Parts: sequence; C-alpha cells; structure tokens
Amino acid sequence: MSKITAFFTELMRKYLPDPFVFAILLTLLTMVLAFAVESRPINLVVQDWGKGFWSLLAFTTQMAVILVMGYVLAAAPVVDRFLNRIAGMVHTPRGAIIMATVVGCVGSYLNWGFGLVIGGIMAKKLAVRVKGVHYPLIIASAYTGFTMYSLGLSATIPVLISTKGHSFEKQMGIIPLSETIFSPHILLTALAVLIVLPLINAAMHPKAGEKITEISPELASNEEAKGPSAANLLGDEKTFAGRLNNSRILSWLIGLTGMAFVVMHFMQNGSLDLNMINFFILFLGILLLGTPMKYVEKVNEGVKTIGGIILQFPFYAGIMAIMHASGLVESIAHVFVSFSTAYTLPLWGLVSSFFINFFAPSGGGHWVLQGPFMIEAAKTLGASQAHTAMSVMLGNGWNDLVQPFWILPALALSKLKLKDIMGYTVVSMFVVGAIYIGSSLFWP
Repeated sequence: MSKITAFFTELMRKYLPDPFVFAILLTLLTMVLAFAVESRPINLVVQDWGKGFWSLLAFTTQMAVILVMGYVLAAAPVVDRFLNRIAGMVHTPRGAIIMATVVGCVGSYLNWGFGLVIGGIMAKKLAVRVKGVHYPLIIASAYTGFTMYSLGLSATIPVLISTKGHSFEKQMGIIPLSETIFSPHILLTALAVLIVLPLINAAMHPKAGEKITEISPELASNEEAKGPSAANLLGDEKTFAGRLNNSRILSWLIGLTGMAFVVMHFMQNGSLDLNMINFFILFLGILLLGTPMKYVEKVNEGVKTIGGIILQFPFYAGIMAIMHASGLVESIAHVFVSFSTAYTLPLWGLVSSFFINFFAPSGGGHWVLQGPFMIEAAKTLGASQAHTAMSVMLGNGWNDLVQPFWILPALALSKLKLKDIMGYTVVSMFVVGAIYIGSSLFWP
C-alpha cells in the first residue's frame, strides 16, 4: 500500500495543476472535442461557451449557500462540542484517519454541503490532538467521505426524480426514494463504503520510519485559539444596538418561524428541493448559533471556503453548454450504451457517468445532460429506470473523488494544495469504484 500511495502522490505532485488551471484546460479540451469529434464549427463552439457561461448563476448561488450554511452548522457550538468529545476519544494516527473518514461519510450522507465541511473540520481537530498524524492524508480521508452523498439523503438525481413535476416525468414517471436511496441494495452499498473506505484510508498512513507531515504549528495554534466574539467585533453589548445584535430572542423568533414554514411546506405535500434544503439548514443554523451576530460571524468564516467554487462554476457551466450543444454527452454515453444489455446498462451508465462528471461536476446539471439518453436506453433495453438513474448518480459520486472542483472547500480549510492530497483520493477512488461496479452488477 505504501508503494501504491507513494506512486500516485508523486504523480500528482509532478503533473497536477491548480484546480482553476484544470478548469481552463478542461474548457479548451471540450472545445477541441466538440470541433474534432462532433464537427461543431469553432465559432459556434465559442458562442456556446459564452452563452452558457452565466447560465447557472442561480444554481451557483444555491451551491454557495449550501456550502456556507453547511459550514455554519458544522461550526455551531453544539456540533463543535460533539466533535471535540469524539476527537478526545482518538489516540492513534490510524484511528484518527478512520474517524475523520467516518465523520465525512456520515455528514455527507445526511447532507452533501454539511459533510463536505464537517469532515475537514474534524480532520483538523484530530490533526492537532493526535501526534504523528499525516496531515495531507487525514484531510484527503475526510474528503473521500463526500462520495457518500451519492447514496444519501441529498443525492440530487434520486431526490429530483422522486419529485412530482420533475423535468423527465413524462419519459420515466416518478421514481420513489424507496426504489433508489432507500432500497435495501443501495443501503447495503452505503454500508459497504462506510466500512471499507475508512480501513483503506487508514492503511495508507505512513508506517514508522516513513516521512510524515504533521499540521503546521501556525495552523495548529489557529485551530486551538478562540477568536474574538461577534459582540466584540460588532459593538458594545451594553448599548441598545448591541443588545439587538446579540439577542437570543430575535434568533429564536426568526428561527422558529423558519422551522414553522418548513413543517407547513411538507404538511401541504411540498417537495424536497435544493431551495428547501437551503432554507432548512439556514434557519437551523440561526437556532443553533443563538444570536444574530454569532451567525453572521460564522457565515463570514464560511464564505472564505467557497471562493474557488464561485470562480470556477461559470467555467463548468460553459463546458456543459458546449457538451449539450455539440452532442458530446450523447456521443460519450452512446459509446457505452451501444453494447449494453438490460443487465449491463447500469454498469456502463456508471462508467460513462464517471467520465462525463469531469466535464459536468454537478449532479443536477449532469442529469440534465446524460439523463435523457439513459432514460431512452433503459426503455429500449427494458432496464430498470431506478437502477439506471442510480448508476448515473453513483458515477457522479465516484468521480468526485478525483474531480478537483469539490475538493476546493477542503483545500481552503486545510491550507493545502491539490497536489498534496489528490494522490490519496486516487487510491480511494479505485476502491470505491470496485464497490460501485459490484453494486451495479449485482442489483437484484
């Protein structure tokens, strides 16, 4: 395991560029493929890119909100105390790796934005408390738990196709969650990942005598230090304005009002979409933080983790626009579907989804591109629509282990470079891929 890990780590160190540079190179590659493979005139390719560049601004905002709100939840005092209690129970480097992975897995299963942040926070706490932990590995391990999002409660495609009025309802109908993420097969797949992934990550930890990079003293001191309170930053608490800024009553009133709306929404058979998820975690965060200014303080901290995503998402929107207008997605999917049967369609849907996710690293956007082709293929071959849709979702989650886009919050939290951690996530990607491939082949 040490030799395999060292090989991929060195490979990433030498050849992997910054995530923003990766997005630029991917943009240029997509343009070349659209011209060379689909014979799309280059002037139209450039127009497709430019027109699509800002097409996902609303979705970009939703992504930014869910990540910032996830950070706020993860940093809430009650959650922070819980994480500290868990961290205090871990005393060995490999135990720390396992715990960071488990926290990342469970958090991502519950909500992808929450999991993407809480894993990194837990990893930093463990890196400070447990001596001898290889810092790049524990950050990478916490991030690998993000793949559980594709099996969990906020998995975009299953949640979308279970909602009345979704984009492809006429083509495939409504697929209940009991046939996708809550099916026994997918629950067993999630359990397999939860057991195997932490053990694989722990096995990658350097052995005694091998080089270990611990968290820097500066980062460790920042993690342990308590910053100034929002009250001190934003005014004297004894003034009328200060009392309003730090009023628990105001937070409880607006927080409970938000929760009341959520309850009424679902009592009236409202759908669980991304806006409702964001609404819920926003007002839950207000309740957990206690005062308006404490909430503002944590939001300001969370915003620092999403700069890269705000910068890069328009580039990926442009890439998706090129792929849609040129037909590249259909061509990639057709290569795999052309030799599929009803039994193997989900497998090749998984593999094609893995490759497409490099160009469209968003479950919702990904499904808009690949979904129509996979739905028709499932109809033609007589394959299960639920199984086929989940294969696309799992391919998305599988590829996220090596897609630089979603690693950005982990890099912002840890102050590491992409090349420091990607070698470890590549190894995890192979293991998770074996589980997902097996799951696709042995679906009942």
